[in-house]
Parts: sequence; structure tokens; C-alpha cells
Amino acid sequence: MSSEEDHPDRSQIAHEGVEAGGHRVDAQGFRSRLLAWGRDHVRSFPWRETDEPYRLLMAEVMLHRTQVRQVLPVYERFIVLFPDVAALARASRESVHAVMGPLGLHWRIDLVADMAADLVGRFGGRVPSDREALLSLPGVSDYIASAVRCFSFGLDDALVDTNTVRIVGRVFGLPTKPSSRRNRRFRDLHVALLDRERPADYNYSLLDLGHLVCLSRRAPECERCPLLASCATGAARLAVTA
Repeated sequence: MSSEEDHPDRSQIAHEGVEAGGHRVDAQGFRSRLLAWGRDHVRSFPWRETDEPYRLLMAEVMLHRTQVRQVLPVYERFIVLFPDVAALARASRESVHAVMGPLGLHWRIDLVADMAADLVGRFGGRVPSDREALLSLPGVSDYIASAVRCFSFGLDDALVDTNTVRIVGRVFGLPTKPSSRRNRRFRDLHVALLDRERPADYNYSLLDLGHLVCLSRRAPECERCPLLASCATGAARLAVTA
């Protein structure tokens, strides 16, 4: 039997607010508070200092199921040795393995080599902005395609991952599970909340809020969360402890 989670009610996504689980959020206020927090708290990484599609694509592939602290030194060395698609396509698989080996997931290293060959062969050595073209590349998931489109090309793609789903679920008081990031209802809510004028700033802010404040393995720090005024879960938690 299908659950309510499997059937999103698109009519509940209103022009001035977003409603789900009986909780309504002022979307503009949500965006404004998140972006204001992001101005002071969004983290700085080398791949966030560029909009070059190749570098962002490589960073997103490396970050898949891997801690940032592990990726940083590997990414920096990788970009020095393979500064563009052509350089990566010319490199031997052994040299790519030598650089990316510390990250583990060795199947991913072969995908990177296959991806470079595909980019040269089908796209003239350029990373495409088209979603379907990106998804046709080896190892590119829906999340990676959205990240490249948003951060490289400025397109208003919502980023949906475990961290952002946790935030959105708590805001609306909705239960989440590992598969929720693939659920239509949660995707619709992400799209409805997205700031379409500043999608990159919005997405970076939402991602980092999940890493710094709206935590998973220990209690979320609701008292210092910029979204507390919008959050059903935060309000309930503070009411219990008051």
C-alpha cells in the first residue's frame, strides 16, 4: 500500500507560502533568514571559489560518500595535475588512481577516467549544462547534475540530499528516511522553497546549515537556527524544554 509520502499534493504549494503536514511556511521569510545566516556562516572550499564546470564536477564526484577533510588535499593535487578535461583524458588510469586512491571507492576513479573520455568524445571537452546530457555521463547522479547546473551555470536547481531533506522534514514536521531524498513530495518542497534569484547562495546555505546546526547524529541546535521561526520541529522541541 502506498503511503501519504508517496503522493505529494502539489496544490498545497501556494504562491505566498508552502504547506505540508499541516504546517505552513512563509517561503520568502524562510529564504531571507537562511540567506542572512549564510552570509556569515557558509564555509569556504576551493571548489566554492570557482564556477568552472570541470572543477565543480570533479569536486562533486570526489565528495560523494566522502568527508570534506579527505577530499581537500586530493582535490587540490588533482586540479594541479589535471587542470582541465583534456589533461584528464590524456592521463593514464594509473596516474589518476595514484592521485585519487586515498579517497577509496576505486570504482569511482575508473568512472572519472571514463567521464573524461566521454566529455572529449561527445561534448568537445566541455561540461554540458543540459541536465540529460550531464546525467548521461558515467557516475553523474541527479544530485551531481543539479550541483553543477546551479553552481557553474547559475541555474535554479534545487539540491536534494540527506542533509537538506532532514532540514525540510524538520521544518514541516514530516518523518524522513534514507529514501526520502528520492521522494516526489520532498523534491516538490525543495523546489517550492528555493530562492530562484540566488540559487547558489541558497543551496550553499541550506547544505551548510545541515552540517553546522541542523545536525543528524546529535540533537539539532535549535536555539541558534535561523529557521526556528519557520520550523515545526524546533518549536515543539523548545516548547518541551521551556
